[in-house]
Order: sequence, then structure tokens, then C-alpha cells
Amino acid sequence: MGQIVSIEALAAQIRDGMTVALPSDNGGVAMAATAAIIANRPRNLHLVCVPISGIQADMLIGEGLVGTVETSAITLGEAGGAPRFADGIRRSAFAMKDATCPAILAGLVAGQKGVPFMPIRGIIGSDVLKMRSDWKVIDNPFTPDDPIVVVPAIRPDVAIFHAPEADRFGNVRIGRQAELAAMAYAAKTTLVTVERIIDTSLLADERSAAGVLPALYVGAVAEARNGAWPLGLAGEYTTDTAEVARYAKMARSADGFAAYMKGFAQKFEAVA
Repeated sequence: MGQIVSIEALAAQIRDGMTVALPSDNGGVAMAATAAIIANRPRNLHLVCVPISGIQADMLIGEGLVGTVETSAITLGEAGGAPRFADGIRRSAFAMKDATCPAILAGLVAGQKGVPFMPIRGIIGSDVLKMRSDWKVIDNPFTPDDPIVVVPAIRPDVAIFHAPEADRFGNVRIGRQAELAAMAYAAKTTLVTVERIIDTSLLADERSAAGVLPALYVGAVAEARNGAWPLGLAGEYTTDTAEVARYAKMARSADGFAAYMKGFAQKFEAVA
């Protein structure tokens, strides 16, 4: 497990119809891999945003690669709404599965544990239940007159994210990003891009090993310096807010989006 591969080989593992788990924009987004995925043109992807997404999901939607989106939100934060997502909603370009942050995380926990569903509270009486026929309100079997919601397990085919470093054994440092571990534990395989690959085992130091995702949960690792750009990566670099704002402005139109994506692809081709 945790095989070291090229970014092209890593991206090629995402194929038509797969369910793909993506982290939020502040959680380590594999943007260099996104460019490689787009170049391969996988179709009808089911995106599971953990628990929200931004520019990565917006790009995949804008490229016409997405059949289903399961998320609490897709937003560019201070740069405003996600324009290709909004356009896709208006055109019914993909199936939308409205969710909440706790529901997505609970579904991943169920997927990790191999159980069919997980109970959650807090959404009984909310409109979101009307949109999700697969979420059920049942009676608590241990306490009378205590309804509870159960959400089905989420077991992505692939989880993909960017992290600061991996070692040559395939262990990956994720630090305090617990959502990344939740994605990896639930997914059938996990693909990771990293800033650097080191020779020393990341599990060797007891003081920092708790922040390491073991290679057991990692399918492949590829080195991609500045691989989260234009987003930031904790402890490495900050978000290029001007670039995200430029994307938000250009992506308002189909032609502007196409022009931006051409330059985006060329940037990562030049880096490679």
C-alpha cells in the first residue's frame, strides 16, 4: 500500500462513475491532481464533499465530469459563490443530494465501520429531510417516543487530498485534519499528493505519529510541489486569494471558465 507513483498515474485511477470524496478548501485540496484528472476526462463522477467543497468541485462540474453532488455547500468563501456549480444547478446538469455536515461525517463513520447506517440528531423537522428519501426517521429501539434520523453509510470509491509530506513507505502526515482520516478510513482507496517525500518513516517518532495516516489506508502517493495552489496548505503556504478571486470572476461565464481552465492546465504542465 501507499505506492509512490507519478501524478498522471495517480489521476488515472479515477474512472467513469466513481464516487470521489473531496475535502474542504482549507483541508488540503489536491489541485494539481485535479488538473490531471480533468485531462483524463472521467465522466459521471459522484462527488462527496467532506463536508463542503469549493474551487475543486466547481472546476470538475464546469468541465462536465460530474453526475451527482452530495454536499452541505459549494462556495468560494470570500470570493463569493461557486459559479459553475450555480450554473449547473440552474440547468439541472447533475443530481443534487443536499446534506448537512454532521450527516456526511456520520455517513463516513458508518462506511468506516462497515455498518449500513449511522444515527444522528439535529435535523428532525428540517426541510432537508424532504429532499433525502434515503434518510429515515425511526424509533429509538432503546427509548420510547424518541425518534431519530439514520443516514446511510458513505463508502467512496476514492478519497483524494493533498498533504505536506509522505515517507517512502506510503505513510502520510495529515496533522490535525481529522476529516482527511475520516475520508481515508471510509474509502476503498485513498490517493494523496504531497509537497515532498522523505526517506525516514513518519511513524518512527511517537510524539508526532498520531498525526500520520498509515500506509494501510493509502493506495498511491504522488509528489506535487505547491499541489494545493491556488488554495493554501496548513504550515506550508497560504491561499492565493487574488487568484481565487480571478477564477470566481472568469468562471461566471462558460467562455471565461474555459479560458481560465486552459491557463490552469498549462501552469501544472509547466511545473511537471
